[in-house]
Amino acid sequence: MISRVADHCFWFGRYVERAESTARMLAASVSLALDAELPAAQVWRPVIVVSGEEDEFRERITAGDDNHGAWGDGEIVQRFMVWDEINGVSLARSVSGMRLNARSIREILSLEAWEAVNELHLWMRSDTTLAIYAQHREAFYQHVRRSTQLTLGLLRSTMLHDEPLDFMWLGVLLERVSQTARMLDVHHHAFTNLPRRHEVVETALWLSMLRALSGSEAFLKRAAGRVSSEGVARFLVSETAFPRSIAYCVRSAYGRLCDIRPPDHHTLPGGVSLERLRVLDNWISAREDEPLSGAAVHDVLTHVVDEVHEICGTLGRELLGAD
Repeated sequence: MISRVADHCFWFGRYVERAESTARMLAASVSLALDAELPAAQVWRPVIVVSGEEDEFRERITAGDDNHGAWGDGEIVQRFMVWDEINGVSLARSVSGMRLNARSIREILSLEAWEAVNELHLWMRSDTTLAIYAQHREAFYQHVRRSTQLTLGLLRSTMLHDEPLDFMWLGVLLERVSQTARMLDVHHHAFTNLPRRHEVVETALWLSMLRALSGSEAFLKRAAGRVSSEGVARFLVSETAFPRSIAYCVRSAYGRLCDIRPPDHHTLPGGVSLERLRVLDNWISAREDEPLSGAAVHDVLTHVVDEVHEICGTLGRELLGAD
């Protein structure tokens, strides 16, 4: 594959996963705002922080005033995360980026996957969708999630399992690692520093975060119904059988890159990225038996986010033609 095509495949995967994750997070926040009896800013500010757009939101939406009511205004936050064309991680930008990259690799993408992407792109731009967003917010987020999940499923069931799909799925997995780590870091800090609340309310908070990662049912099966901050953190970091955990995604990303660039082919580009993924995989495995609470959670997740960022940059330079 030429690097330009590999780059489009990689970013196509990242945009699909980013759109799906953003829709899930926003839907879970809407539910949390209704059910958890939390201050509004405690519900909505983490959405901005997780997205990495805190500075942009502060400069453009709150005019630099952290006490401005916009941080706790769910409608303002949702408009920023759904429709804002300047916000690089908004749903509108993610869906647009998904289609742009898909169009650039149209000869590689299966017809079914292209149709799913194009239909979501057109749906996001229709007047009917604006009405659904205004009147049936849950249905809006559900449609985005189902469309992106359909796209991910079609990629695996209608395409050849060769290099283009490897690059797409590598993008999906690295984006997923970053999303899981950011969400767990922000919410773990927020929930563990709240004033002492009834056990039922605390359980509802942790389950809400797990729902934002589509992990509540899987967690309850593993934990036999016992919900705790350390248990949730351990599950999302180390559970190798859950497809959104950090351990699972990093190991799977390493496997995908091994398929693209075998470890024993020392003359091929991509060796630095492969080695960094291997080291990160081993580092996460070594944390499995260590206590995972309080500041330890933040330290682990910060390291993961920083390493994934560096790995994506190295991949760009080694394999994707980035400067």
